[in-house]
Amino acid sequence: MRRLQLDPYVIDVLLPDLVGHDHRPSAFLVYLLLLRHGERGTVRLSLQTIATRTGLSKSSVQSAIRHLKRRRLLDPDVEATVTAPVRRVLRPWLREA
Repeated sequence: MRRLQLDPYVIDVLLPDLVGHDHRPSAFLVYLLLLRHGERGTVRLSLQTIATRTGLSKSSVQSAIRHLKRRRLLDPDVEATVTAPVRRVLRPWLREA
């Protein structure tokens, strides 16, 4: 099993922002799961798989993904489909050199 290393920003800033300010704990759970399974930022998980692995309903996952796209934590230009459930996780706090 691969170890997940979290940037302190995720816990120190993103957690209170999504859960406390936005009142969207489901978005934080979905983001953590996608962050965990993303290789180079790309994740291939269906809505049902995300729902099963987080314990959320499928509609809660859909709502969380919409919120994460609005917050620019998921690439809004990448449209996942049933046959190609691809999403791209963004980390806007990291500066690309």
